[in-house]
Amino acid sequence: MPLAGDLSVLQRKLNRLRPDVVFNQYDDVVHGALYEMRVAAFIRMLGYPMTGSPALGLGLSRYKYMSLSLLKGAGLPVPPSTAIIERLSDIGDHKWTFPLIVHAAQEHAGIGLARDSVVETKSALKEKAREILRVYKQPALVQHFLKGREFNVGLLGGRKVQVLPLAEVDYSRLPRSIPPIMSYAAKWVETSVEYRRTEVICPARVDAEMAALIGRTAVKAFRAVGGWGYGRVDIRLDEDGLPVILEVNCNPCLDSGMGLARSGEAAGISYPQLLQAIVKAAFEGPPYDIQLPIFIPGNSALARGR
Repeated sequence: MPLAGDLSVLQRKLNRLRPDVVFNQYDDVVHGALYEMRVAAFIRMLGYPMTGSPALGLGLSRYKYMSLSLLKGAGLPVPPSTAIIERLSDIGDHKWTFPLIVHAAQEHAGIGLARDSVVETKSALKEKAREILRVYKQPALVQHFLKGREFNVGLLGGRKVQVLPLAEVDYSRLPRSIPPIMSYAAKWVETSVEYRRTEVICPARVDAEMAALIGRTAVKAFRAVGGWGYGRVDIRLDEDGLPVILEVNCNPCLDSGMGLARSGEAAGISYPQLLQAIVKAAFEGPPYDIQLPIFIPGNSALARGR
């Protein structure tokens, strides 16, 4: 069901169809739009069970500095020097440990990540932060750049979360002049060196003890931000070889043969079985999610009290 600007159209369609569950695949296409959490909240306000994470988890997936601050407060490992830059003058307020990686603070899918996103000097940091503030109209997220191995941890399930076989992002074939990061080019530009020389290995070649530690860290992070149903946690190893959380992705890409589906296949879970597990988790519902629709079916107005 396509979704345009008028949510009342969605409301009328859902009230006419009366589905048992809504398979939520809404994805923002405008930089910094942050409507994923609002659409999810609207669906729940209509009273329908919904696949994937609730609005809070989706919001934290996009407000990266907020989610990283929450994870740090919960005692989970996040990169050193994690800070948000809302004005260029903020750069002088911190003691930085270079190299740093500079992100657009509210984007996903590699948007805003390029070859110049890893910086070695304060002047380069300032230039990249200026670009993000100007082009993407949002703050810059700055972190110490970890050079260790990078893993994508697929998670599946509701009350009981299954850690899928780890996927490792292999940057070993990249030229030294290109930083080993999952940039926009590495994800989407098929003609780029980054895309052609970055490989995802699934299942990853990692010993059982480390795999278990990475899996436990990912599940704790996913639960901490309110994730549900399915997700992906991106992790890098630090200088001591310990897992550090880069970000938590609630409702990640579900394309067949990619990402979560690829990890599912490595676990012997077919694509239809993966989707069935996601729907099952939707019926289980996130904990403490009270069924309390505040929109009256067939009426575009809010339910009114006295």
